[in-house]
Amino acid sequence: MTPLLELSNVRAGYGHSLVLQDISMSLHEGEIVCLLGANGAGKTTTTRVISGLLAAGSGEVRFAGNNIAAVPAHRRVDLGICLAPEGRQVFPNFTVHQNLLIGSYSKTARQRRAEKFEQVYGLFPRLAERRAQKAGLMSGGEQQMLAIGRALMGCPRVLILDEPSLGLAPKIIIDVYETVAAIAKLGLSILFVEQNVQAALMIAHRGYVIANGRIAASGTTAELQSTSLVQEAFLGTKTGTGRAPPGPARLSAH
Repeated sequence: MTPLLELSNVRAGYGHSLVLQDISMSLHEGEIVCLLGANGAGKTTTTRVISGLLAAGSGEVRFAGNNIAAVPAHRRVDLGICLAPEGRQVFPNFTVHQNLLIGSYSKTARQRRAEKFEQVYGLFPRLAERRAQKAGLMSGGEQQMLAIGRALMGCPRVLILDEPSLGLAPKIIIDVYETVAAIAKLGLSILFVEQNVQAALMIAHRGYVIANGRIAASGTTAELQSTSLVQEAFLGTKTGTGRAPPGPARLSAH
């Protein structure tokens, strides 16, 4: 089956600094894939290449079978590639409702605006309660809900979540990921990047580990848990014990 989203030998960076080196990865229809890695490994740069905020220096970015490497960011939103960026980046002086409205500027999204508002407020009742509140006055967890909701307003086929658990309390992380699992049930394909490996392994089907701009490991979440790279670098478990560390409780995405 042809992947919905596929990167093939992608290289990208900033100025003369090369960050991504021959990155290849894929995401199929209805799949949840996580991209794991330490700070500075190239995770956010990967999301920027996929969303069109950063041009790939070489390689291919394919969506629904077509090479979109030359397609600008706003056209990728029209195609159905929507990003909830690292750090949330909500508009602090706009209300919750206005922030969500901004996410529905594409032609397709404008036509479905009422439907998407109903969906987002259904997924995030807190946003519905505070639709008239300025985003800058909300907690970090509420702002993360808003960032995800804004991306959903764009009618995505692929939803990209960049560090959704960053800076959140453990209970709020669980709430956010339970909602991500609920979003997956809508049939969306989800790619999310995380330093919080335990949170990522709760709901992903597959994952990739990026290190120094290269894919260092890939596989199902169970396979990744058993690799020495993930055990030692992210789970704090030394190898050589003959068994993998116990896995986290999983949230059902289906």
